[in-house]
Amino acid sequence: MSERPRTIEWRQGAVRLIDQTLLPGRCKVITVRTVPEMRQAIRRLAVRGAPAIGIAGAMGLALGARASRAKTWPAFRRDLRRAARKLASARPTAVNLFWALDRMQACAEAHSHESVPEIKRALEAEALAIYEEDRRLCRAIGRHGAKLVPRRAGVLTHCNAGGLATADYGTALAVLFSAHEAGKRLHVYADETRPLLQGARLTTWELQQAGIPTTLICDNTAAQVMREGRVDLVIVGADRIAANGDTANKIGTYGVALLARAHKIPFYVAAPSSTFDLTLADGDGIPIEERAATEVTRPFGHRIAPRGVDVYSPAFDVTPARLVTAIITERGVLERPGTARVRRHLA
Repeated sequence: MSERPRTIEWRQGAVRLIDQTLLPGRCKVITVRTVPEMRQAIRRLAVRGAPAIGIAGAMGLALGARASRAKTWPAFRRDLRRAARKLASARPTAVNLFWALDRMQACAEAHSHESVPEIKRALEAEALAIYEEDRRLCRAIGRHGAKLVPRRAGVLTHCNAGGLATADYGTALAVLFSAHEAGKRLHVYADETRPLLQGARLTTWELQQAGIPTTLICDNTAAQVMREGRVDLVIVGADRIAANGDTANKIGTYGVALLARAHKIPFYVAAPSSTFDLTLADGDGIPIEERAATEVTRPFGHRIAPRGVDVYSPAFDVTPARLVTAIITERGVLERPGTARVRRHLA
C-alpha cells in the first residue's frame, strides 16, 4: 500500500489525487487547483468513495478560499458559500461530502473575527485535519473489525472500500488488511461491481498489492460461491447510513445482503461515524444518484447495447438494517443496528 502514491493529498496550495478512472492500467496522479476542477474530479469519479469525497470537498473548499479576492468577512463568506454549493452539487448520496463542507464553513464562522488571510489559513488547516483524522479512523475501523474475522476465512466484498476510497487504509478493506497483518489466512471474493467495475479494477488491485489471495467474480456469481460454502462473511463500505442503520452503498449491495441472509452468513458494514446521517429516520430518505445511461450501454467506450434502449442506472441501493449483522466504526462494533443502538453508539 505504501508503494503507490497517496489517494489524495494537499501539496503547495493544490490537491494531488490518483485518477481512479485509469486504474488498474495506469496509476496517474492529477493536480486540481480550482473548485470547478474539483467538482469535475468528484463528478467523473476520478476521486470516489465516501470518505475520500469528503476530504476532496474539504480541500476543494480550501482551494476556493485561496482563490477568493474578498477583503472583508461578509464578502469572503459569500465566496465560500458559492464554492460550497458548487462542490455539493457534484454527487448527492455520499453524506461525507456535505459533512465536510459544513465543517469547513463552521470553521470559517469560528474565525470570522480574524482577517481574511488568517481565515484562509484556518481553512487549509481544517482540511488537513479532516484528512489526518480519516487516516486514524480507518486504522481504528481495521482494528475493531479484524476481531470479527476468523483465523481462516473466505470473505466476499462488493465495490471498493479500500485506501482508494479514503485517505489511506480503507474501511471494509481496512478490516481485511488488519486481519491479514495479524496473520489470519484470508481468501477474498471480489464482486466485479457493474457497471463501472470498481471491484474488478480497484479492489482486486489493492488486495493484490497487500498480498491477500483474491478471486474476482462476476456480480451474479455471489450466490453460487456462498452456496458452495466458500464465504464465511461479507463486508462492505457505506456512503450514507440513516439513523436506524439502513445503509446506502454501491448498487448491488442490497442483493448481496439478501443472499448473505439466505445463506446464514454474517453481513458487516464498515464506515466512519461521519457516514451516519441522523437527520434521516430511515433509508427511504437517502437520495440515490442516477448515473448516465452510457455507463451501462457503452462502458469504457465500448458499445454493448443497442442504440436508443432505455436504461435505469442508480449508483446506489439501500440495505435495510435488519439485514446488517453489525456496523464497524472507529468507535467499535455496533451489533444489530437500530435507532436506539445507533444513537448510543454515536453519543
